[in-house]
Amino acid sequence: MAKTFYHFLMKYRHPAPKDAVSQFANHAYEDHSFPKTSSDYHEVSSYLELNGSYIRNMSIFDEAWELYLLSES
Repeated sequence: MAKTFYHFLMKYRHPAPKDAVSQFANHAYEDHSFPKTSSDYHEVSSYLELNGSYIRNMSIFDEAWELYLLSES
């Protein structure tokens, strides 16, 4: 995969987020410990489960990951 998940997610940042993926992107941007160099689902997922208090539901991450996979295929 060419882009890391974080790099992909940053295209969803928005000053007035209208959906959950944009809210997730904004929070990930502010999370200085986010695994920015990872393209591994399990690594990012585990990080969010332990540290992602800003993500209300992991299905938001799964939705963003699906978009990521589609963009990289």
